[in-house]
Amino acid sequence: MFNQSDITRDSFQLVGAQAKKGYDWWWHSFTGYHEKTGQAKAFFIEFFLCNPAYGGNEPVLGQLKANRERGKRPSYLMVKAGAWGEDAAQLHRFFGWKKVRLRKGTPFGIRTEDCFVTEKRTQGRICVTKEEALAHPEMMCQSGEMSWRLTIDKRVAFNVGYGAGKLFRNLQAFEMFWHAEGMKTAYSGYVIWNGEKYRVNPEDCYGYADKNWGKDFTSPWVWLSSNHLTSLVSGEKLNNSVFDIGGGCPKVGPLALPRKLLSAFWYEGRAYEFNFSKFWTNTRTKFECRETDEQILWYVEQRTWTNKMICEICCRKKDMLLINYEAPDGAKRHNRLWNGGNGSGTISLYHKGRLVDKMRCENVGCEYGEYC
Repeated sequence: MFNQSDITRDSFQLVGAQAKKGYDWWWHSFTGYHEKTGQAKAFFIEFFLCNPAYGGNEPVLGQLKANRERGKRPSYLMVKAGAWGEDAAQLHRFFGWKKVRLRKGTPFGIRTEDCFVTEKRTQGRICVTKEEALAHPEMMCQSGEMSWRLTIDKRVAFNVGYGAGKLFRNLQAFEMFWHAEGMKTAYSGYVIWNGEKYRVNPEDCYGYADKNWGKDFTSPWVWLSSNHLTSLVSGEKLNNSVFDIGGGCPKVGPLALPRKLLSAFWYEGRAYEFNFSKFWTNTRTKFECRETDEQILWYVEQRTWTNKMICEICCRKKDMLLINYEAPDGAKRHNRLWNGGNGSGTISLYHKGRLVDKMRCENVGCEYGEYC
């Protein structure tokens, strides 16, 4: 069963060859509520580590023209944070490796100046002025200010199985690894976004936490997840349910596995998994992602011998970001990677040909992009 905690997969992974060509990140997303008006707003926080073997006192930014001309690879801790909605923005703060303190074992810990993250807590601050964002495109971000102090309670895991197990991690077999220790996560605390304070409550934050690491990214890149689900059959809110879908084109060494997704659905305490790496389940996947003038649209259909899931999600582009990452070799291949936290739609689940439930999903974390 996929709902198995394994915090060894959340530990620092940039050893061996990946220390010179690798990234390792911890992602958190959730909804907060304005302290005075109660207005909901979706936020994200990420700690992104890149190429520690080249680290020094100062961060090395791969998109800086001088570094590109010299062939210097990026090397830093990037703290990324921001919000979705009509004032969507991503903010980046970079640190040289000699200023980063790591707990490399289990449980993990990352700390630098006034920013830190562990399995149980995170705190930090980023401020980027308009002048800085315009003058330094190599920072790959917009302007704004965000600070936060949160506790983290990871309640449902998506353990993808042996593909991210110890043997494959040691072999560094995949180009991109994934583990969602908290596909349903309860956050509590606060965020201050551009001077406005938002409370984050465990019962309605609709939180998510996962981890990716590897040598490069996938294209296409697909991600969908939500634990804000309401049954369209009974009308009841499903408080013990969450789904998570991710992948696109995994690579094992030079071998590409096109149009493959890993998915899990925890439905009121029952597990339904659609995992191509578990070949004995005969998982088959169809998906389509497309862009209109105003929206990004996802359609995912997956089947095993006994189960089927159909997911249809949309998100308004004005609520989303073109989120920025550079690969460990210094290339920026994803230039239209749409990322959002306000998606909505429906998801239907079947077992042995019978409808288990059709659900409305809201506060959907969503991502889609291809190299261009």
